Amino acid sequence: MFGLSELAIILIVVAAVLAIKKLPELTRSAGKSARILKSEARAARDADEPGAPRVIRGETVRREDPDTGTGTGTGTGTGTQDTSRG
Repeated sequence: MFGLSELAIILIVVAAVLAIKKLPELTRSAGKSARILKSEARAARDADEPGAPRVIRGETVRREDPDTGTGTGTGTGTGTQDTSRG
């Protein structure tokens, strides 16, 4: 009656009809996964490069001495003194 090739074609058509509603969601999810994988691979490659050190710019804040209420003067750089505490 039906051969193996005809049965396979029928199964493929039935699967396509049933999955047509989920297809946009599946492609969107695959695209997100590919972007995440690409960015993670780029980050891993950048982390492995020993040529250039990573520099994180920040601000040096001098701490106040709890006994005298004055700065300790041990900070480095040209930071500002923290005046937000009492």
